[in-house]
Amino acid sequence: MKKEMSVSTPFWRDKRIIPILLQLIFVFIVALFGAYFIINAINGLEKIGIAFGFSFLGQRAGFGITDSLIEYSSSDTYGRALLVGILNTLKVALFGIIFATIIGIIAGISRLSSNWLVSKLSSIYIEIFRNTPLLVQLFIWYYAVLLQLPLIDDVKTSSSFIFTNRGVAIPWFQQNSGSLVWTILLLIGIILSVIMWRVQLKRQIDLGKRTYPFIWGTGAIILAIVVSLIVTQQAPFDISNPSIEGRGFTGGSLLRPEFLALLLALSVYTSTYIAEIVRAGILGVKQGQKEAANALGLKPSTTMRLVVFPQAIRIIIPPVTSQYLNLIKNSSLGVAIAYQEIVSVGKTTLGQNSRSIEVVLIWIAVYLLINLITALIMNIFNKKAQIVER
Repeated sequence: MKKEMSVSTPFWRDKRIIPILLQLIFVFIVALFGAYFIINAINGLEKIGIAFGFSFLGQRAGFGITDSLIEYSSSDTYGRALLVGILNTLKVALFGIIFATIIGIIAGISRLSSNWLVSKLSSIYIEIFRNTPLLVQLFIWYYAVLLQLPLIDDVKTSSSFIFTNRGVAIPWFQQNSGSLVWTILLLIGIILSVIMWRVQLKRQIDLGKRTYPFIWGTGAIILAIVVSLIVTQQAPFDISNPSIEGRGFTGGSLLRPEFLALLLALSVYTSTYIAEIVRAGILGVKQGQKEAANALGLKPSTTMRLVVFPQAIRIIIPPVTSQYLNLIKNSSLGVAIAYQEIVSVGKTTLGQNSRSIEVVLIWIAVYLLINLITALIMNIFNKKAQIVER
């Protein structure tokens, strides 16, 4: 019997390889266009006597930054100035995400409330702030609200919170001699808490009776706190209250009007979109789930907390991730009110030494890296929240 010859399909006709080839060709074409524009820009700079490179990052900056998480002075380098700008961007983005999420969840659930007043107030809040440009809201918070606060000379108060047009001074934490010991013992307590919770949960599943894993986990943390108190004989930190001395503040922490305005604008604006996402996620849960919870006699608040919202979170996470990324990118609007984040600091750097291409590349790299890390964290959270199928 004659053996049949197998005929292999040419790679340019293989349906598995064709999509990969097309993607590689597309990437190659994009890279060619990018290289062309970059080389053309570099040649243009060389003609006017400016060489491409990042050596300027080691030069003296010569300008000050009022709001900094690390020590900085005008005698520091451009590299350190840009690092301060990156940290300021991360600060406003992190707190913006936290506040926008909290406000958005509350507003989204409130809009579905059976209470007419709560539902209408939530709807009005969402419609007003969602349909107003973010830059307009930023200007309103900065010029019409925060800069209209009393002058520091007019404030005569011993309150823990001091409101002036130079910023809001609030009490803040201050390290003491026992802070390090507290940190170490609390970390050990948290690790033990997780271990105890897992062990007791496994015993509960194996034995078929309640072993109270939550109580065991909480007990481990309480034990760590008690041991920390006995060892250090003091609290983990001291509270520093602000006060006015002359024309400045001492103690506490000062939230400058530029930071507050940007934080409020980003939080309020983004929270309206998160609220609508939360509302859609809750409505996406099957009505039978709510009816079953009602049949068991659960209160509406308990039903929302234990039945509806845990299922809605699977619908909510992907679109909320997009809103987080938008908030991070919108933080660049801080340049409009002189908040010294990465764009503002980069703009000052660019104006002093004409390093336009280098600064723009730094902007792109910083926002790309921050957004990719944010998306990675949210994707991990999204996988954890998904239903595990057998």
